[in-house]
Amino acid sequence: MSKSQFETYDDVGHDASVHTAKTLPYGGRYKDTYRPAYEAEAYFVTEPAPPLPRQATPAPVLPEAGAPPEETEAPGEAEAPAESGGRAARRRRTRCAERPESPMRRLLPQALVVAFLAGGTTAFVAKDKAIELNVDGKQRTLHTFADDVGELLVEEGVRVGAHDVIAPAPGTALASGDEVAVRYGRPVRLTLDGRRHQVWTTAHTVEGALHELGVRAEGAYLSASRSQRIGRAGLALDVRTERAVTVMADGRTRTVRTNAATVREAVEEAGITLRGQDTTSVPPDSFPRDGQTVTVLRVTGTHEVHEEHIPFLVERTEDPSLFTGTEVVSQPGQFGLRRTTYLVRTVNGVRQRPRREKTELVRSPRKQVVRVGTKPRPDSVHGADHLNWRALALCESGGRPDAVDPSGTYGGLYQFDTRTWHSLGGKGRPQDASAEEQTYRAKKLYVRRGASPWPHCGARLTG
Repeated sequence: MSKSQFETYDDVGHDASVHTAKTLPYGGRYKDTYRPAYEAEAYFVTEPAPPLPRQATPAPVLPEAGAPPEETEAPGEAEAPAESGGRAARRRRTRCAERPESPMRRLLPQALVVAFLAGGTTAFVAKDKAIELNVDGKQRTLHTFADDVGELLVEEGVRVGAHDVIAPAPGTALASGDEVAVRYGRPVRLTLDGRRHQVWTTAHTVEGALHELGVRAEGAYLSASRSQRIGRAGLALDVRTERAVTVMADGRTRTVRTNAATVREAVEEAGITLRGQDTTSVPPDSFPRDGQTVTVLRVTGTHEVHEEHIPFLVERTEDPSLFTGTEVVSQPGQFGLRRTTYLVRTVNGVRQRPRREKTELVRSPRKQVVRVGTKPRPDSVHGADHLNWRALALCESGGRPDAVDPSGTYGGLYQFDTRTWHSLGGKGRPQDASAEEQTYRAKKLYVRRGASPWPHCGARLTG
C-alpha cells in the first residue's frame, strides 16, 4: 500500500505518518482529539460522511488557457444571482478540494474489496469436498468439486462396466467425508458338478468368489487353491461338491460321500472293483449325482457261431442234341455259406438274449446249369421193342431212373456205367437222363450185345 494512503496533517500544516508520528502531550497549541465511546457517534456525525468513489462530486473544470481567472467569493458574501450559479458551484468545489481527507474515507473502498474476496473464498471452500475413494481395494483420500458419485468417477478417470459394483450408486450426491467404493467384476468360467456356467464376481480370491456365488466348498474338490487371486481377466474353476452315492454290488449296499468326477471313481471309492466286462446300471463315465443309487453288474460273456446255407439258383438251357424229356446237369449247383457270431452274456447269473455282433459270407452260392433236350425221340429200336424192359428195370434199379449203386459206378434204370452210356450217345450221367432216354439207350445196347450187360436180370426181358 502506498504512503499517501496513510498520510495525515497536523495543526500547523506539517505532514506526519500515522506510524512514525510522536505522541504529544495534551494542552498547549494542540487540540485534544480523544472522544469517549459514548461520544463516538456524535463525533462522527459532526461531519457528513464522504461519498463513495462513484458518488464523488465531479472534479472542477479548469479555465481554458488565456482566460481571466474567476473571482472567489469571500466568506460571508451573499450568494450570486441565478445567472452566476455555475461560478458559485465551482467555488464550493474548490473549498471541498482544499478540505483535508479523513482516514475513514480512504479505508472504505479497501474494506469493500476485502469483504468481496472473503465471500468468494467462503463459496470456494464450501464446494470443495474431502472424499475417501476405494477402487478395487486401493483406498485414497482426495478433494473434489464433483456433485455426485458418477461425476467423481468421471473426474478421476475410473471406468466401470455392467458387472462392476459402485457404492453408493452413481447418481448419489456427495458430501465432505463420504466414502465411495468401486469393485470390479471378474469373469469366472465355473464348472459346478459337471455343469458349465459363465458367472461374474467382485471377489479377489477363489474362496471369496465361492462365498459370493453361494457354492458350498466344504469337502469339495477345487481345481484351484482357495487363496488363489482372481485377476481382472478372470479364471476357469472346476468345483465338485461332496455328494452321497449308494453302490449296490454282490448282494451288499454301501453308501459313500464323495466328490468323484465319474461313477466309476465313486464305485472304486466304495471298495468295489470292476473286472472284465463288468459295468454299472448307469454309464460308468457319467457324473454321480447326490442321492444316486448305482448297481454294479457282474457280466460274463461268450460267443456263439451259427452257420447257414445259402440256396443256389438253377439255370436251364435248351440242347437240341438231347432227346425231348432229357435233362443233363452240365454244372452242378453249390450252396453258399453264411456265418453269424452272437454274443451271449450272463448278468448277475442271468442269461441274456443273444446279441448279434457280426455276420460274414464264408462262401457264395454257385448256380446249377441244366441242359434240356429238344430232339424228337425215335419211335422204336428194331429187334428190341418186343422185350419186357419194365421187368428189367425193376430188377436192376427197382424202377427208379435216378438210382445209383453203392459204389457210384452204375446209375439209372438199367445201371449203366458212364463209359457205356457215352458209347451209346448219352450225355452226362445216365441217372440224370429221362426214363425214356435210358430205355432207348438200353435197347441200342441190347441190339449190340444182347442180354449180356445184365448177367443177373437179363432173363427178365423174355420171361
